[in-house]
Amino acid sequence: MIEFLKQLTNPESIIHYGGLALLLFVIFAETGLLIGFFLPGDSLVFISGMICVSKPDVLGVHVITLIICLAAAAISGNIVGYWFGKKAGPPLFNRPDSIIFKKRYLEITQKFYEKNGGKTLIIGRFLPIIRTFAPILAGVVKIDFKKFMFFNVLGAFAWVGSLTTVGYFLGRNVWVQKNIGYIVIGLICMTTIPIVKTLISKKK
Repeated sequence: MIEFLKQLTNPESIIHYGGLALLLFVIFAETGLLIGFFLPGDSLVFISGMICVSKPDVLGVHVITLIICLAAAAISGNIVGYWFGKKAGPPLFNRPDSIIFKKRYLEITQKFYEKNGGKTLIIGRFLPIIRTFAPILAGVVKIDFKKFMFFNVLGAFAWVGSLTTVGYFLGRNVWVQKNIGYIVIGLICMTTIPIVKTLISKKK
């Protein structure tokens, strides 16, 4: 089980061992299930674009098809998160911490909502933790579903489309292919900075 969880946090392993099906499931889980916050969404979407051009047989789909499938998985995940938040409601804030659920993640997302409103569903797509909890919080505060879906769809295509396209074009470069590990680490650091800033602001 530990070895399996390690594979789920390694973007390249997810794609190579699970193909398109596991890739879509992980994106769905990371954007809509409480257990998905630890999954490597950004790097996974980015690397899928690279593999689509450098190793086309692994995923077996054109990059446009890949973007549509990934966006659909991200949109579906957010819908599940929204309805979970709507059913669970405010008691989520009083729920005790566990290995999977941390109340501070919800509080970080709430602060982000207070600052950015509905745009959180777009901006949050590019931020770990907030990407998972934003749709849940949208359900908790009962944001109008049509408004939610507008930002949900827009955010999904903005996130998936940008990262996959960049990965696709960079995947043609031999140097990039050889240094993909460093690129993923850099991507993770970049997307973590806003979360750290939010944490520091919340403590102040």
